[in-house]
Amino acid sequence: MAINKNHEFEELNGIKCAIVEKNASPGRIAFLQPLLEFNNYTVVIQASPPPKVAAPAPVADPAVETPAVTEPAAPETFTIGVTDVMFNATNAIFGRLLKTPSGRVVTLAYWHQKENISKDSIPYYEDPANK
Repeated sequence: MAINKNHEFEELNGIKCAIVEKNASPGRIAFLQPLLEFNNYTVVIQASPPPKVAAPAPVADPAVETPAVTEPAAPETFTIGVTDVMFNATNAIFGRLLKTPSGRVVTLAYWHQKENISKDSIPYYEDPANK
């Protein structure tokens, strides 16, 4: 059982894993898997279960036919985990433990894919975007 919401772990494909991210898209997997493997973590990916759908409301008059409602297909999402159960994404990012393949430290903006290049070596007061 997790101590708190930031350190979850469960069994993925029969392997005990620390959860990196749930409901990740295929594009997110394409970003995180190489990054984590570059940092020497063994990545395990499992398809997320489909979301639970509420049962339709009962019809008061059985003679009245209700039109069939088609539910939109749920997007295919995945759960990403690493076999090192001590891994915690928050601690790894703010503890500056993860590196990019170019050798820079992974920042929070880079992790969330808001930046294409990790700006770890540029102090905020020298960053041209902040002026």
